[in-house]
Amino acid sequence: MTARDPDATAVRHVDGNALAGPLGELFAMDVTAATGRCVNCGRTGPVAALAVYDRAPGMVGRCPGCDHVMLRLVRTPDAAWLDLSGMVWLRVAMGR
Repeated sequence: MTARDPDATAVRHVDGNALAGPLGELFAMDVTAATGRCVNCGRTGPVAALAVYDRAPGMVGRCPGCDHVMLRLVRTPDAAWLDLSGMVWLRVAMGR
């Protein structure tokens, strides 16, 4: 019987900085061309088709089918807050 190296089966991870390149690649484009699916009614369509309300401290994007909030964006002097919890997913086409 051979001794096993405990480090050989350990799950390894890196910190969130590893996402900088891939996320930068995703968001360095016109996100309005991305496609999202509403968590409420399942409607799928481009972000550009959302009904956007911008007369508040931030912007709210609602599903054109059921009026469910799909996206919230709030900017402060030193940060931006993006909430996509109203979407099942967001698909960004990667042109090559």
